[in-house]
Amino acid sequence: MITRLTLILSVTLLMCVRASTQIRIYSNEFLNIGAGSRAFGMGGAQVASVSDATAGYWNPAGLTAVKNDPSLSLMHAEYFAGIGKYDFGALAIPVANNKRTIGLSFLRFAVDDIPNTLYLIEPDGSVNYANLRSFSSADYAVILSVAQKIKETENKSISVGVNAKVIHRKVGSFATAWGFGLDVGFQMKGKNWSVGAAARDITTTFNAWSFTFTEREKEVLFLTNNEIPVKSTELTAPRLVIGGAYDFRFRKNLSLKAEVNLDLTFDGQRNTVISSDVINADPRIGAELNIKNVFFLRGGIFNFQKTLADGDTLNQKKVWIYQPGAGAGFKLGNSFYVDYAFTNLANQSNPLYTHIVSLRLDLMKPKNQKKK
Repeated sequence: MITRLTLILSVTLLMCVRASTQIRIYSNEFLNIGAGSRAFGMGGAQVASVSDATAGYWNPAGLTAVKNDPSLSLMHAEYFAGIGKYDFGALAIPVANNKRTIGLSFLRFAVDDIPNTLYLIEPDGSVNYANLRSFSSADYAVILSVAQKIKETENKSISVGVNAKVIHRKVGSFATAWGFGLDVGFQMKGKNWSVGAAARDITTTFNAWSFTFTEREKEVLFLTNNEIPVKSTELTAPRLVIGGAYDFRFRKNLSLKAEVNLDLTFDGQRNTVISSDVINADPRIGAELNIKNVFFLRGGIFNFQKTLADGDTLNQKKVWIYQPGAGAGFKLGNSFYVDYAFTNLANQSNPLYTHIVSLRLDLMKPKNQKKK
């Protein structure tokens, strides 16, 4: 019984896409994990204040804050004690006298060494562990960003940006998907404040799936009452993130930046603060303490959900819970940053607190080259 259940679970991932085209809740969810330890430490509240190469992920309009020199950001995180690995890299290059910025981002989320139990059971019903094989399930995304500053005065600047993203998903040798989508962003900044908005998947991002099975694999799937999938298309509904931030200046070398975001989804009812079949709203709140522009302390909360109170099985009383994030960072010299975050990447019922490390390097040009 356990062996048969294991076999069914090993092919469940292949059944995620049916033979019809439809919008799915939590489609392409790996693109909603986040990017950068600074952002994770602030609970993902970034759309208004993001100003480095990770803006290609959070809000492409924020890329215009990268000035003079290209900027490189790298991040690594792991799920389930290293079983799942998430990597992110981004490069931002300012052009046109700092009025335009080109960005390139890369994401990979993968689970390696997944047991393939399709051949675990011999035709006579015996179990042969020598037939166990392994495969990987990996999701990739490449994001090309262009940001343009459309207005700049002494007290205010306005920027817009657009993303074109290519998605590739692969499950062993069984399933492959290619997808494409567009995002747009807006950011306006004043002396101590900023507002922003990012509309993701505005074209309804698609994944076109194709499946390849050998005749023997088809036979096993048929005998275990599993559907043999065919070519299909999975759609990701648009979402809108809006937010505002304010920089509280306490003294010359001490400030606190606070930001609030509202993540709006339209793909069916979710367990969020505002929940309906038409629209869902999920707040994110974060803050960053800046000490001499060298040391940074961060905190945030996100993913508010309503659930039964612990131990309350009689009254069925529900309470609001949320996921926290915390982090820190420091700057070395004029161009190198190291950031760290500690947060829950799973959910409240199955907490999975993870250490996340990011590096940022501003690729400063030689002085004699800048003068040209």
